[in-house]
Amino acid sequence: MNWIESKNLETVSLKEIPVLQIDELTSQLEKFVKEGKRLVQFFGLKDGERIILYAVLADDNLSKIYSASSKFDNENSYTSVTPSVPSAFLFEREFYEQFGIKPEGHPWLKPVRKGISGINEEEIPYEFFKMSGEEVHEVGAGPIHAGIIEPGHFRFSCHGEIVHHLEIQLGFQHRGVEDLFIKNSHRPLYILKLAESIAGDTMIGHAGTFVRGIESLAGAAVSKRAKFIRKIMLELERIANHLGDLSALSNDVAYLTGNAAFGALRTKVINTSMLVCGSRFGRSLIAYGGVNFNINSELKSKILSNIKELNDEVSLAAEVLFTSASVMERFEKTGIVEAESASEIGMVGPAARASGLSIDIRSDHPFEAFEYFPFHKLTLSSGDVFARAYIRFIEIQQSIKIINELLNNLPEGELYKNIAELKPDAIVISLTEGWRGEISHVILTDAAGKIKRVKVKDPSFNNWFGLALAVRDEGISDFPLCNKSFNLSYCGFDL
Repeated sequence: MNWIESKNLETVSLKEIPVLQIDELTSQLEKFVKEGKRLVQFFGLKDGERIILYAVLADDNLSKIYSASSKFDNENSYTSVTPSVPSAFLFEREFYEQFGIKPEGHPWLKPVRKGISGINEEEIPYEFFKMSGEEVHEVGAGPIHAGIIEPGHFRFSCHGEIVHHLEIQLGFQHRGVEDLFIKNSHRPLYILKLAESIAGDTMIGHAGTFVRGIESLAGAAVSKRAKFIRKIMLELERIANHLGDLSALSNDVAYLTGNAAFGALRTKVINTSMLVCGSRFGRSLIAYGGVNFNINSELKSKILSNIKELNDEVSLAAEVLFTSASVMERFEKTGIVEAESASEIGMVGPAARASGLSIDIRSDHPFEAFEYFPFHKLTLSSGDVFARAYIRFIEIQQSIKIINELLNNLPEGELYKNIAELKPDAIVISLTEGWRGEISHVILTDAAGKIKRVKVKDPSFNNWFGLALAVRDEGISDFPLCNKSFNLSYCGFDL
């Protein structure tokens, strides 16, 4: 394999990234994915008049990352890899949308984000999939929804109440996040706050992913204590969001006791996060070179007490939830995504693990505190709403154990260190297991050590099409339940 091999958070010189002819890169990408490697990133960079395409693959069994590139001078097309690598379908659409290089033979070439201008500064029209027939009808929902919800358009093609196809159009709140990183690269605090704001429910996940990449480029040695505190907060973020999802799932099947109980438990967790850093969502915890807030002995005791109570209360609430006949009638065998489909489209996180895919960055590509402790992946096999709900419960239990272990082994050390200048002409791939799944930030620097590209991928980018598959052949009334069982981010996708 003539792609460069590295590991999570390993800085590599850009000169070491192999430059392949585009046909060679795509054929090798197809081959490696068929052999079991996974597509992590596929993105472009404008370098003068030239466009450079970067592709990143992961070997999760060996904890290795492989990267290669291809350069486009005057070429405006290449042969699409999506027909043989379905997980590339959004990546190729995004690359075309941003740089105008067409993946010939792509089966579903259309915009990724509404309002994005094409290569000629004109908005590319979005054409929905159409079904014909006297008994076929379409149902549109959004982008404006009832209640407090982000904008997204769902177009159902139905026969009676049965959904044959769902198309999801996003991008209504595109903020230009990746461009903002470059325009404000001279403002370190600004871009750290920007990373926190990629997805408001994943502040620790995204900020940590970005900062670890910067620290790698700077050759910074973060103290073990700071790493442990970061991981404690990451697991609290995971628990809080999983509890919120169990509350929402309970609500969607009219189990209001579960809705209230899990919602109250979520409040206990985010209030615990607030004890650490003053923010229920972890804002301002993470600093370059470490953390801004300490966990002293008194706070440690309080957190341990809170999560001990939480463990007992969650176990009781979950036992009642998952033994309720009316709940299980709605959860089981609803919204199934088979393992083969989940793998082909590149699903990640709890949704993938609920379909039997053994993928978890904490184990496959360890970072920070997970470098010091063994981590065991958890999977289920049914791929339905029940599995996506139950995987949350067992991950909550697992995260409580992790926090206990980290707190009881919290080492001494400084909270943060000043970091040096970034390495010039370098690239780093930073992976994190956020509560929705794999978060990926790729950061590239120029000859002066300034950031010239930040490529962000929220796990929702991988998983929205999983929701579309889940509702096929289901009653349209089951869409809200399937949707909540994924609980994907609109803004994390829209960027």
